[in-house]
Amino acid sequence: MCGIVGYIGSKSAVDILLDGLTNLEYRGYDSAGVAVNIDGQVELYKAEGKLQNLKDIVEAKKAHIEKSTIGIGHIRWATHGAPTTVNAHPHSCNCGKVAVVHNGIIENYKELRERLEKQGCVFRSQTDTETVAHLVASKYAQTKDLTEAVRLATQEIEGAYALCVIHQDVKDTIVATRRNAPLLVGIGENEYYIASDVPAIIQYTKKAMYLDDNQIVTLTPTSMKYIDENKNPLEPKVEILPWEPVALSKMGYKHFMLKEIHEQPDVVRNVLSGKLRAIDEAITLNEVTLDKDNLKNLNRIQVVACGTSLHAAMVGKYIIEQLCGIAVDVEPASEFIYRRTITDKNTLVIGVSQSGETADTITAVRQAKALGSHILIVTNRPDSTMAREADSLVPVNAGIEVSVAATKSYMAQVISFYLLALYMAEVKESAAKEDIQKLKHELIILPQKIEKVLSHKEDIQICARKFSGAKDFIFIARGINFPTALEGALKLKEISYINATGYTAGELKHGPIAMLDESMPVLSILMKGGVYEKILSNSEEAKARNARMIALTNSEDQKLKDLFENIMYVPEIDEMLSPALAIVPLQLLAYYIAEFLGKDVDQPRNLAKSVTVE
Repeated sequence: MCGIVGYIGSKSAVDILLDGLTNLEYRGYDSAGVAVNIDGQVELYKAEGKLQNLKDIVEAKKAHIEKSTIGIGHIRWATHGAPTTVNAHPHSCNCGKVAVVHNGIIENYKELRERLEKQGCVFRSQTDTETVAHLVASKYAQTKDLTEAVRLATQEIEGAYALCVIHQDVKDTIVATRRNAPLLVGIGENEYYIASDVPAIIQYTKKAMYLDDNQIVTLTPTSMKYIDENKNPLEPKVEILPWEPVALSKMGYKHFMLKEIHEQPDVVRNVLSGKLRAIDEAITLNEVTLDKDNLKNLNRIQVVACGTSLHAAMVGKYIIEQLCGIAVDVEPASEFIYRRTITDKNTLVIGVSQSGETADTITAVRQAKALGSHILIVTNRPDSTMAREADSLVPVNAGIEVSVAATKSYMAQVISFYLLALYMAEVKESAAKEDIQKLKHELIILPQKIEKVLSHKEDIQICARKFSGAKDFIFIARGINFPTALEGALKLKEISYINATGYTAGELKHGPIAMLDESMPVLSILMKGGVYEKILSNSEEAKARNARMIALTNSEDQKLKDLFENIMYVPEIDEMLSPALAIVPLQLLAYYIAEFLGKDVDQPRNLAKSVTVE
C-alpha cells in the first residue's frame, strides 16, 4: 500500500511533499523518499523506516532543497525487496536523470530486468520499480519526449501501477499515469498536485481530476496535457472534493462497487498494518482485552452475524477450529435472539457487523453479555453501537464502503479472523510454529495475488457475458470454501437478481441435483488441497446431468478443460488462505453480470447498507 505525492508550481516542493507523505503514512512506513529537481539536477533523498527519518535528512539540507519547485515523493510498504534505503523510492536510472515513484506490482519485471541488463543497465535495488526507471530512460533516449517515453514504457509493463516520473533534462515537467492503482491530480492556481489518495492534497486544493486506466497526464506549472494510451487528447473531468472525498468519489470507476473491489489489496495491507509485523513476531491486537488465562480456558466460541458478515464468520469458524482446537458455533443473529441463550463466562461471543449498527446482532451480543460472556466485536465502525458494547474490539479498517453490496468490508472481516485465530493460537500454543509462520507469510503476500487477479479480468468478463442470461445459478464448494460459495451466490443474487444458491458440493446429490439441466450453470470452487479431488468428483456428477460447468481454480490440471465450459484462474495459494483470494473473481463475476444486465449495481432494489431494524 504505497503512497505517491507530486508537486509542480511556484512554491517550495519539499514541504508539500512531506506534508502529503505525512497524510499517507497509513499506507506504509517501511521507507520514504523524495526526488526534486534543483538547478537542473535531479536529487534523491531516501530513508529506511518511519517518515520522520526522511524528514530529519531533509531538514539537515533544507536551505538547499527548498529551492526546488518540482518534486515527487513516496511512502513504501515493501513487496519486492527488503525495506532498506536502497530499495526505497524514488528509483533512478544509471545516469541519474530519471526519477520514478510507483504504487503497484510490475508482474513482468524479471523479464524486463533481464533484457535491460543485457542492454547495459546496472540495477542497484531488488525492487520491481527500478525496471521502470531504466525503461523510461531508454525510451527517452530514443524520443527526447518524456510523455512519449512513459507511454512507450507502459506498453511493455504488465501488472498494476500508479507512476509519477520526472527527468533532469525536462526540469519543469511531471508525467503521471496509472493502471489498476489509484491516482489523482489536484488543481491549483498555476500549480498541480499528484497523489494516490485525497488526504495528501486536501489541505491545498478542493479541485481534482481522477485518472482512468492507461491515461497519461503531463504537468507543467501552467498547463495540463491529458491523453489516452493512443495519444488521443482527453478533456479533464474536474471534481470538487467533498469532505469525505475518498468515500464519496468513484475515483474514475464506473461504480462504487468496482472501486471497492479494486481497493481490496490496500484494505488487506491496512488490516495487517501494525498487527502482523513479521512472520517471527507475535500478532498484536491491542484492543483485544480478554485475559490470556481466560483465553486459554475458553471451551466454546459463538459468532453471531448477518448477511455477508455471517459468511465471513463461517470462514472464521474453520480457521479458529483448525488453529486453536476450540469449538466454534456460527449462527445468524436473527435466529440467535429468538431462542434460549446458552452461554457463560468461558464462552467468547463474537459479533460481526460492517456498520456496527445491525439491530439483530446488537440484540444478540447484549443477551450474551448479560450472561457473563466476554464480547468481542469485529466491525468497520469503531464508533458504532456494537463497538460501545464490546469488551474487546477488532476494527477492520476497510474505510467507508458506499456500495450496498459488501466487498472490501467482507475481505477485511475475513482477514481480521485470520489475525484473531493466529493471535489465539499463539497464546494457546495450539498450532505448530512453522504452520503459523507459513500462514503469516501467505497473508503478507496476499495483496500481490489479489492485484494479479484484478489485473487479469478478461476470463471473468467473458464468463459473465456468457452466463448473464441465466435465470438460476448454483455455486458449490467444500470445506473452508463453502462460505465462499455462499458469499459468491449472495453477491450475484444481490445485484443481478439471479436466483443464485451456494451448496456444499457433497450435498448436491442429496436433492439439488434434481434442478440440473442444460440451462443451469454450476460454478465449482476447486482450490488445491485436501478436498480438491472430492469437489472434482462432484463436478463430474453435475456434468453428467448436462449442467453448464464453470471452474474457479488455482490448478493447472489439464483434465479440467474437458470438464468445464469456462475456467477462471487465480494464483497459487495455500488452501487455508484460499477464501480470501477466491472471493475476488466471484465479486467481479457478479459485478459484470449485473452490469451487462443493466442493473443498478450500487443500489440494488430492496436493500440497504445498514439493517437497523430486526
